[in-house]
Amino acid sequence: MINKLVSKIKKLNAPIVVGLDPMLDYVPEHIKIKAFRDRGESLEGAAEAIWRFNKEIVDAIYDLIPAVKPQIAMYEQFGIPGMMAFDKTIKYCKSKDLVVIGDIKRGDIGSTSLAYAIGHLGQAQVGSNYCYGFNEDFATLNPYMGSDGINPFIEVAKKEQRGLFILVKTSNPSSGEFQDQLIDGRPLYELVGEKVAKWGAEHIGECGYSYVGAVVGATYPEEGKALRRLMPKTYILVPGYGAQGGRARDLIHYFNQDGLGAIVNSSRGIIAAYKQPAYAHLGSENFAEAARMAVKDMQKDIASIF
Repeated sequence: MINKLVSKIKKLNAPIVVGLDPMLDYVPEHIKIKAFRDRGESLEGAAEAIWRFNKEIVDAIYDLIPAVKPQIAMYEQFGIPGMMAFDKTIKYCKSKDLVVIGDIKRGDIGSTSLAYAIGHLGQAQVGSNYCYGFNEDFATLNPYMGSDGINPFIEVAKKEQRGLFILVKTSNPSSGEFQDQLIDGRPLYELVGEKVAKWGAEHIGECGYSYVGAVVGATYPEEGKALRRLMPKTYILVPGYGAQGGRARDLIHYFNQDGLGAIVNSSRGIIAAYKQPAYAHLGSENFAEAARMAVKDMQKDIASIF
């Protein structure tokens, strides 16, 4: 799947992934009113609202971007109906030939890790049949429990030709509480980055990059520069652009000299663009058009750094 991701990035000249993280506050009132009328002010109504919102966003931007990244918690908060909307969103995005990065941040061990890997990337055996669960193309992982938590995902990803993005240096303000701690004079995130590179060294695709990728936040450009050197064959998923304060001009060192090696995420900066002053003139009824304009502006912003 890393080959498909890189191919689409090159074709579209858009190292961009849009985070489908639909908080109800982001959903325009006219969509919520219709969904609540049909399904009630209930978990079912909320799930229907975020599904309708997602669909319009995807319809507006699928031809501009290579990938989307639904964050599972935004759906889990609405229980089983929310998870059904998560599944429906994934299926719809794949029908549009988008690469789907499941932002699940799992990180357990043994049979539990294997079950997570099967549920999100692989196939569960049911009698004589094998059935896909959520069927994402990539999954995000937390490496805190070490190789025991990562290896089952690597094996399933290898078998299914899927991919991983492992947390290394995250974009949130408190990430340094653990990630910046020094071990023998070196920050922990560097040691994790080296481990990610090692995990991926035997799994390099035809594109020249490993299907074992890393997450490195846009809000820490110097750390990103150091990690790029440590992980030359690792694709980097970069959260924190835009709404969290990351700027395009800080991202040049996340990329390799071939102009590849990184894909930048924007979530509310795209899906809730209609709330921003630059796009407010479109109104909430045209939220999807605002999202499309925001994607084009992001593409131009990132292209300006090369």
